[in-house]
Amino acid sequence: MVEVEERGLETLTQEERKEYSAFWELLKIVPNLEDHIMSSSEQDVIAMAELIHKGTSRARSDDMKSMKATIIDWITPKGQALIPHIPRNVKMGQGFHHECTGVLLCPAGYEWANSEMKAKLCSGQLQVAGDQWPLFLYADYSYDVEDPWNGLLRSGLLVLACFTLTSTQMFSWTDLVTDSEWFYISILELLEDLDKADEVDQLMGWWNQYKVIDPVGVTLMSQQTDLSLVYGE
Repeated sequence: MVEVEERGLETLTQEERKEYSAFWELLKIVPNLEDHIMSSSEQDVIAMAELIHKGTSRARSDDMKSMKATIIDWITPKGQALIPHIPRNVKMGQGFHHECTGVLLCPAGYEWANSEMKAKLCSGQLQVAGDQWPLFLYADYSYDVEDPWNGLLRSGLLVLACFTLTSTQMFSWTDLVTDSEWFYISILELLEDLDKADEVDQLMGWWNQYKVIDPVGVTLMSQQTDLSLVYGE
């Protein structure tokens, strides 16, 4: 860490800056970690890294298990029932195979009400790229084609629910149905883009209020959206 501070952050590559930032966050949780690393053997350091990786994987798995059931309650309109019924512990029949989850996962710009498009999404004939973000990422499930930032990442369901809503049985970075890795990277790149710092600061301020939007009501838009539209390309 001292060496990096002496060299200056500007000398680091983008990937090194990400790793440096992640390590700083880790030190906040385990203050003496750096001292332990510097005084440990290479074998011990590898063992520490494996334990950290195991812990993050287990935490993600626990998050998924706890949400599988509760997500059904979140997407069910108040005083109504989902038709057909979605079991709380079974993922089959979700994703684009169910009207309720399908409309939430549909890219904000695709017309879910279009039966032909719906059939292609359901069959997998129409592949959705990771940067074609689903409607449930937007506040009130409404996408503003004139201002792609409007409501982005301000939905109550949000990113983690993307996996929970799908019919995929296990999380995988190489998931071809939801393009999970690029979905994650495209959002992370946007949030870390210095050119979008003002918009990101506003978004973080919104989240710091711990405001959660009630997931009721869905509005479909007819214009396609993806990461490029947020950048105005």
